[in-house]
Amino acid sequence: MASLSVQLRAGDARDAGAAEQVMAAAFDPQWGEAWTRAQLLGVMAMPGVHLLIAEAGGEPAGFALTRAVMDEAELLLLGVVPDHRRHGIASALIRSVIADCAASGVVTLHLEVRSNNPAVLFYTAHGFAKCGERRNYYKGADGRHYDAHTYARAIA
Repeated sequence: MASLSVQLRAGDARDAGAAEQVMAAAFDPQWGEAWTRAQLLGVMAMPGVHLLIAEAGGEPAGFALTRAVMDEAELLLLGVVPDHRRHGIASALIRSVIADCAASGVVTLHLEVRSNNPAVLFYTAHGFAKCGERRNYYKGADGRHYDAHTYARAIA
């Protein structure tokens, strides 16, 4: 596998298109988890929201969107373009999010994920533990319902 040069940088509202581009490639429409530009811009205008962009070869390869309130934060979205998966981009993004949380005094980082999402393995490998469940929270395109699992990770 060839080495991939990836740069992480802080994003802002001008990067909503880059986040949309990643979501279009990374998020399966079956689950309806991609946000619209209006949703992204609406959340990004809120205090404590941070967008982190991963670029490979000058193109968007991934992103993470977080929101911090007081000493807690939530990972709202994290996505990596399929062609760039298995190159450590998601791990670099989550490590950077955790470091940013630590630097800003956050003590707990939360996230929510669909119960059958393979990303659960990624999050547990990065120190997140299941702490809650919302029954039948998500609805797939096939009409079936899926539980939402909430996870948390202490920030050292």
